[in-house]
Amino acid sequence: MSPSHIKTNLLSGLTVALALVPEAIAFALVAQVSPLTGLYAAVLVALVTSSFGGRPGMISAAAGSLAVVMTALVVQHGAQYLFAAVVLMGVLQLLFALFRLGKFIRMVPHPVMLGFVNGLALVIFVAQFGHFKTGGQWMAGAELFTMLAVVAATMAVIYLTPRITKAVPATLVGILLATAGCALLGIDTKTVGDLGSIAGGLPSFAVPEVPWNLETLRIVFPYALVLASVGLIESLLTLTLIDEITDTRGQPNRECLALGAANVVTGFFGGMGGCALIGQSMINVNSGGTGRLSGIVAALFLLSFILVGSSWIEQIPLAALIGVMFVVCEKTFEWGTFRLFGKVPRADALVIVLVAGITLAFDLAVAVLVGVIVSALVFAWQHAKQIRVATSIDAQGWKVYELEGTLFFASVSGFQALFTPKEDPQDVVIEFLRARVADHSAIQAIDALAERYRAAGKRLHLRHLSPDCRELLERARDMIEVNLPEDPRYHVADDKLA
Repeated sequence: MSPSHIKTNLLSGLTVALALVPEAIAFALVAQVSPLTGLYAAVLVALVTSSFGGRPGMISAAAGSLAVVMTALVVQHGAQYLFAAVVLMGVLQLLFALFRLGKFIRMVPHPVMLGFVNGLALVIFVAQFGHFKTGGQWMAGAELFTMLAVVAATMAVIYLTPRITKAVPATLVGILLATAGCALLGIDTKTVGDLGSIAGGLPSFAVPEVPWNLETLRIVFPYALVLASVGLIESLLTLTLIDEITDTRGQPNRECLALGAANVVTGFFGGMGGCALIGQSMINVNSGGTGRLSGIVAALFLLSFILVGSSWIEQIPLAALIGVMFVVCEKTFEWGTFRLFGKVPRADALVIVLVAGITLAFDLAVAVLVGVIVSALVFAWQHAKQIRVATSIDAQGWKVYELEGTLFFASVSGFQALFTPKEDPQDVVIEFLRARVADHSAIQAIDALAERYRAAGKRLHLRHLSPDCRELLERARDMIEVNLPEDPRYHVADDKLA
């Protein structure tokens, strides 16, 4: 590891740590727990995932997407039940990793990824507006003007610094100059300390003080399941995004394993759990922090803020950190999406907008699930229209149907309409060499068609079916021509073969 690489990751880690402070405190307040609960989660989750995870450079910590799920549990049952849910959340994520299910992130289509990225950029952007309130009321007059001026100045420094030097992360320069400027000029504006004190000691081990029985499991399991799902989805999608940005490939299952372990540890040390943060991850990667060292350093710096540096960190203007997050939003949002409209299929454009909108209005897990379902239905509909047939009469006078396409649940209706048993000659051949039978609905459709020809007193011949198809067919089994040299071999998606 070169000295320049070490320096870059150290400075990037410091920048990320500074950006984590207000986010962790804000998420803790959303979840109705103390600021230290969010900060401890940020330290422990970042430390474990950065040390052992499958995506160096990605930052995981307390997350807003999880905080909104936790609120009801804390309000109804208290923080101790939250810690128990976080432990169970980690166990579920460990099981997910042990069964090597991280690979299924590949099933998320690119339009869903675009919607996810744009939606989270909007969520980060909108979340900053909460800092423009004082006592529940929107700022106005000089207070608002001062806040906006510091935000604008910070953003200007971040954009201009790379044109002067790249030796220091532009984000760190922006935060330091904004803080120094406010102090030297005596500018009175909201600071990190206004959110709550970050002073504290080392997190201590403690088993959650809840009854360890089935009733507790009944209470915490639904929350743990949702938290685990949201955390995994956000982490795996962020991992995929950083893979694309850095042109490298992370290890999804290893990341899931590390995230699960991190949440188990966090639950036993009084933290609120966490997952990958796209905003802080983008800050880290854009600052050059692509190694494990950056995330480890961010966790250690954050811990040092809690132990000895709270009085300094609490003086940082919130406006400076808001400016940082606005820059993150701008860099995260895929502006090229607008150029895609009119060039990509309308269904893909709809999925992008739909996922972004649901992410903003509800939560990430629901948005991704809806996006995948809509994409799958569109794919099935388009594929269903691609089943077609060419007919001919062979030397024996038999009518031959040469089928082409995929026969599955969505195309069986069109498949049935291709055939005319009453008008066909005595012998009919269905040629499956250029077709694929995909599921049990297709098998049932072939059996039903065979029954139609049998009822019409005609002989049906089925050629080039895979061994799986021959095994599953019932009424049409005696019509199959077997052991042909060109017989295809593929597997049909059917539980009977399991």
